[in-house]
Amino acid sequence: MSGRRLADEAYSGIVEFITDHQLAVGDRLPSEVRLADMFDMSRTIIREALVRLASDGITEARRGAGSFVKNRPSDRLIAYASPANLSATLGTYEVRFVLEAEAARLAAIRHSAEDMASIEDALESLRAALMSSRPAHVEDMELHRRIVLATANSAFLTAFEALSDVVDRVMQAGVDISRSRPPDVIGAMMREHEAIVDAIRAQDADGAALAMRWHLSEGRKRLLP
Repeated sequence: MSGRRLADEAYSGIVEFITDHQLAVGDRLPSEVRLADMFDMSRTIIREALVRLASDGITEARRGAGSFVKNRPSDRLIAYASPANLSATLGTYEVRFVLEAEAARLAAIRHSAEDMASIEDALESLRAALMSSRPAHVEDMELHRRIVLATANSAFLTAFEALSDVVDRVMQAGVDISRSRPPDVIGAMMREHEAIVDAIRAQDADGAALAMRWHLSEGRKRLLP
């Protein structure tokens, strides 16, 4: 079994340990040595898993003290992405930071009048869905897709659609989790999308890329308590 696959298993195992043992935010994880013994893996593999967990905002390392729980994956998130799939699910954000930020940048430069009208229609459909009680992930996906289409580069669409199944689950989880929180959380989600569209409309390439990265970063945070 490859080191990457073992690191995925260690990542999932640590998430399950956090949930099964009901560790709270701030609780210390077992040491690398102890985790290696528990999962019958090398410390190198455990260390890689912990680095990825920290990158995803679930744990944090404190020099000389070990690793601690930073955010517990919520039950709602686990309903959409089991611990075994959580690494791959959250890992799509690293790809989307690159792919969709650049897509927004190019859309700001290259969009046609028809592209802009299509993006604005998708934004309004998303607004109506988010402000109602019905699912909004289809509208969310469609807005992101139309921004990708406005790059006028079919390779972006091919790459985006390759992630569509996982991204769809992430978007379902994001809306579901956000609706369980104060109303302004949904409002913030909507404002993030508006900022992206505003920048594209203004042909502000850097602003569009930044707004997309901010939205994705905030979206990943919303998946965790």
